Amino acid sequence: MVKGMKNVVVFVRDFEGAKRFYKELLKLPLVQESVAMMEFFPGNGATLGVSLAMHEAAQPLVGRHTGVTLVVSDLEQLCKELTNAGVSFAEPLERTPWGKMAVVKDPDGNQFALVEG
Repeated sequence: MVKGMKNVVVFVRDFEGAKRFYKELLKLPLVQESVAMMEFFPGNGATLGVSLAMHEAAQPLVGRHTGVTLVVSDLEQLCKELTNAGVSFAEPLERTPWGKMAVVKDPDGNQFALVEG
């Protein structure tokens, strides 16, 4: 019987670039870090893992839309900061019937939806 979800893992090729993106630019709360893996969002819920794509089966999973949506408190400000830092967006900040949303790319092209909440 399935009892819950431990994590979702996103694979990257540029681990140092990913560290800067996730830890410094997005300011995600770090749970743990090793030489090839970072895990974010402490607590009892599911975490977001960012892992170096070392296995050949992980290579095709780099640089795609992840299907992950992150909730942020001030999306306009975050988008300004990310733009000033040279981060690419797959979809720029827009107002939708359900709120503000943007889709950001990490240095390897993995895409995350950002919504204000």
